[in-house]
Amino acid sequence: MKAVVAHNYGPPESYALADLPVPEPGPGQIQVRIAAASINPGDIVIPSGAYREQTPLTFPHTVGNDFAGTVTKVGDGVDRYAEGDEVFGHAVPRALKAMAGANPSMTSGAMAEYAVFEAGTPFIAHRPAELSPIDAAALPTAGLTAHALIAGAQPKEGETVLVIGATGGVGTTVLPLLRHTNVIATGHAGDRDLLHELGAKTVIGYNDAYPADVDLGLNLVLPTDRLQRAATAMRPGGRLFTITFPPPRPEMIGRDDIRFELVLDLDGRFGGMAEVASLRPTVAATYPIDDAVRALTDFARNHTVGKLVVVLE
Repeated sequence: MKAVVAHNYGPPESYALADLPVPEPGPGQIQVRIAAASINPGDIVIPSGAYREQTPLTFPHTVGNDFAGTVTKVGDGVDRYAEGDEVFGHAVPRALKAMAGANPSMTSGAMAEYAVFEAGTPFIAHRPAELSPIDAAALPTAGLTAHALIAGAQPKEGETVLVIGATGGVGTTVLPLLRHTNVIATGHAGDRDLLHELGAKTVIGYNDAYPADVDLGLNLVLPTDRLQRAATAMRPGGRLFTITFPPPRPEMIGRDDIRFELVLDLDGRFGGMAEVASLRPTVAATYPIDDAVRALTDFARNHTVGKLVVVLE
């Protein structure tokens, strides 16, 4: 089968399209014929070697976490799925198991013609008919993160919300969920019309001054130790949530009068795929599997709005 792999630690330009054996499902697993897979930062960061001490990889390493496809085989003990079921979801490389939650969704690598997944996880679900395979592949990580942000931050009607990095997969998915608030989004000038369409009231440049008296800040892109400027924009008693690392500490922002928290839902506390299936992602571009390395390189090197999706059928 065709699969996008890293043969050693390095940048996405070093990835390759390889011919690998089709993985077989074991007990509690399903084999899926992949229709589409979307790109996430982990597809670049993990094979780069940035975390090789914590999560050493075995090569060749097949990339890909988010997918949509058709169940082709079921392992012993699986009763939630049957051959022919249309499914979608999110999973992480098996090398990251130690960092995953109590009920992790693991995979052999979703950017391949076939992949194996753990069946008993909330992060995989049946794909609703109204959700296309491309949208379903683009939704999982962005949708889960957006859903967890809303559940954790609990934005209130009329609040001023600063969304830092609104043009990415998470940002373009979460903006429609904030339409009842006064959203100030950061982005490029060329992204202004789309961000307004998705629900932003105001769009500012990445380096523009932030407004004062922000009730809620959602950081989707900056390292957590680079949020001092965002912190100065928060009103006393405000909330600043981040989805990036390192884990937040009050001394990073010089304030102890606001909530400063990391949103990371490894266990599906805020819901799984079934709960985010009603959301809709923004798909910036699709690529055939033969151009997957270019897609990953474009994601790493270029400004993209929304999600990039690799189509395998």
